[in-house]
Amino acid sequence: MYNSTSGGYKGPRKMMLGSSPPPVTITKVFDAWSKSGSRACPSAHTDDEMIENENQSLRDRVADLEKKVHEQTDEIMCLRSTLADVLRRINTIEGARDTRKKSSSRTNHQPEHPFIASFPSSVVNSHSGGRATPTKEGVRLRHHHSDSARDVSKRASSYVPGRSPSATQIRRPNSGSLHNLNNLRSSTSQLNLTRHGAREAQYNPDEGVVKMYLRGRPLNLYVPTPMRETYNPSGPTAQPPAKLKLEWVYGYRGRDCRNNVYQLPTGEIVYFVAAVVVLYNVEDQMQRHYLGHTDDIKCLAVHPNKLLIATGQTAGHDRRDARSWRLNPPADPLSPEAEEWPHIRVWDSVSLNTLHIIGISDIERSVACLAFSKADGGSLLVAVDEAPDHNMSVWDWSRGERGYKLLETKCAADQVLAVDFSPVDRNTIITCGKNHISFWNYESGMLAKRMGIFENRERPKYVTSISFTDTGNVISGDSNGNLLIWQRGGNTVCKMVRGAHEGPVFSILVQKDGAIITGGKDGRIIEWDRDLERTGNVIEVPEQFGAPRVVTSGRGTQLVVGTTRNCVLGGTFTFPLRPVMQGHTEELWALAPHPSQQQFLTAGYDRTCYLWDTMAHTIVWSKDIGEHAQSAAFSNNGEIVIIGTTSGRWFVMDSETREMYSQHQDGNEPIQVLRFSPSGQYLAVGSRDNNIYVYQVSEDCRKYTRIGRCQAKTRKARYQSISSVGHSSFVTHLDWSADSQFLQSNSGDYELLFWNAGLCRQIVQTSQMRDVEWASNTCTLNFSTLGIWPEGADGTDINTCAKANQSSLLATGDDFGKVKVFAFPACNQKARCYEYGGHSSHVTAVGYLHDDSRLISTGGRDTAIMQWVVSAASSSPSSSSSHR
Repeated sequence: MYNSTSGGYKGPRKMMLGSSPPPVTITKVFDAWSKSGSRACPSAHTDDEMIENENQSLRDRVADLEKKVHEQTDEIMCLRSTLADVLRRINTIEGARDTRKKSSSRTNHQPEHPFIASFPSSVVNSHSGGRATPTKEGVRLRHHHSDSARDVSKRASSYVPGRSPSATQIRRPNSGSLHNLNNLRSSTSQLNLTRHGAREAQYNPDEGVVKMYLRGRPLNLYVPTPMRETYNPSGPTAQPPAKLKLEWVYGYRGRDCRNNVYQLPTGEIVYFVAAVVVLYNVEDQMQRHYLGHTDDIKCLAVHPNKLLIATGQTAGHDRRDARSWRLNPPADPLSPEAEEWPHIRVWDSVSLNTLHIIGISDIERSVACLAFSKADGGSLLVAVDEAPDHNMSVWDWSRGERGYKLLETKCAADQVLAVDFSPVDRNTIITCGKNHISFWNYESGMLAKRMGIFENRERPKYVTSISFTDTGNVISGDSNGNLLIWQRGGNTVCKMVRGAHEGPVFSILVQKDGAIITGGKDGRIIEWDRDLERTGNVIEVPEQFGAPRVVTSGRGTQLVVGTTRNCVLGGTFTFPLRPVMQGHTEELWALAPHPSQQQFLTAGYDRTCYLWDTMAHTIVWSKDIGEHAQSAAFSNNGEIVIIGTTSGRWFVMDSETREMYSQHQDGNEPIQVLRFSPSGQYLAVGSRDNNIYVYQVSEDCRKYTRIGRCQAKTRKARYQSISSVGHSSFVTHLDWSADSQFLQSNSGDYELLFWNAGLCRQIVQTSQMRDVEWASNTCTLNFSTLGIWPEGADGTDINTCAKANQSSLLATGDDFGKVKVFAFPACNQKARCYEYGGHSSHVTAVGYLHDDSRLISTGGRDTAIMQWVVSAASSSPSSSSSHR
């Protein structure tokens, strides 16, 4: 690289991509050496001093060159990210333009924008040698039919190996939400008759009753009089008149996951909750969503180019026998159905296209942690399994559509919390967790392991976090609150800071200037200099937000913090932290849309109620009620909200001031459902003690007087036989009639009963209720919902349903994390629906806003709240084909 003609060193000029190199110093060293040998020097000490000075000068200038190279690398990354942001905004404009087109024009796929097409694929899909194989992830119009089809239908995406982008024109998603969930299947000629349980539904036209079976138990449903002559349970079904599009996701998973919040150079914060990866632009108040996963996402890693992202998930809900492929392996690891097993997805954060699916049949339980290599530009990916052996595998992720596993080895006997590649030593991997920190060296297809040696220092129970300094040293934090520095290339401690935090150190962030920021269970975020000396900058995270689980760099001096109470915060050491995203922390059950505003209320087992604004996407207020919440309801005027708890107690609260007016007790079991009558004069309270309590409402919904209790009774009929009246199991759903005189209710043993609300008496002659108009339809078992039950359903698979207030739409939520939309009434066996994924737990509640513009769904253990935009569907099935 040395040019004898010019006497200059040309290597740095090439690295600097055309920039002017600093003055050359290597020739001075040669001159100094030659002069020292050709002429006499006053003393050898003087010569050594001169050479040492020249060497020091050379080292300084090389360090300066390296610094400038890093700066230009950052500039190139910013330029690429800016380009990605421009492409995203162009696609946003295109998406807005497309929504104004006629439905007939929407049936054909449009070509890409010429500005986008002018760029090479390496700019748009920047990865190491991998082919951008898009997933065909669209909304599905489907029928309920055989078991095998039912299993296939639960996939949240369909990865098509070998399909190139040219095979099907793929529109890049807009910056709202990629409504890419499942393939469309609308051909009625390929459908089979729905079977409910083990037997077909049977219709008796003479009596006008259709009999369906759940777990072998018959349920008689009476057909309304106007439909008796023409009703055919196997007849054709209407296409749902509207579709859903995911607009916003409330929540974040920080309670049990680490290193899962990053800010991309475009300004988007990327994190996950349930089965959704959220890309949130705080400045523009806009979310995009990657919906390729089928179950809980457990970890996330960002590629060094800041454009590609890898996410790992656990096994899908369809793996009922075991959440492990070793006990329940996929028949074909390359089939789309195999995506229900734990795996890793590598995808493009600009287009949201899935590039590679890795680890099917290699990962046993779920992906605990992930990391891209750094020193070689991110060509390798390391993953750790949560199986008992805690296997670690290293992947050439870009080789082939399913990646190529280079090696696999047992990582540790105990839990592994983090894994990372060294940023300076290509083949060095660090893992840490319970009772260990391990240093791995990858060479010639083998991994050599060295355990960290604590010597005479206290050995922690957990090494909870790791990071790297700019010189390649490892920094670790442990459960004792200590920070340790491990010498590069070794496995011994060279420095220790005792009591850096009072409790475990959850996160370590090394900034570009060498400063170190740590976050701990004590709720403190502390800044250190490169020598681990305190700078005096400390942030105290407010207790209601939880302890900082992960701390990462934002724009400028901003910090982005994910907490243990499922909050994402933003701020600096100068300005206080403010919430960017908040969510529930425990199982979520209660949902109540506001009767007149674009708001809804949620509550769960974290004892907290939130009132959300769907337009501002923020929390209006929160209230700690001190008990696990099970149900909620707004009064008809929206001024009062009722909260039911798991102890049988329910509260009357002002919806604006949060003032508690009164509390009532009905039994000692959870209050399953609360429902005001259309007239506003009554409140029905359904309890898990099998009873329905009816209250008279007065004084602007502030006073409640019990009228009676709808309960199970036994009576003697003719010939002294004993019969039972009332529910024999817990109440699950109930609805009022439009005239506020009657109630219909479901129970845990799949009963449908009717009641005279004023008398609290059961109506035994249920045929008399066939023509009653109902103000709502939340009961999952009645004639209008017969078609929502697929074959093999056991009566508990569908947890919730809700009819739109002003349109013929019916939404359901099930045990498999799916939200479905049907045409109402869904009274035919071949009811068609649009199916949407995103939740990773049972969907506990769905509800439409007062104007039916949006649907809200809540997950159980995933604690996620999803806000869906309701948009009109095209009139013909052919125009409903999957497109983006």
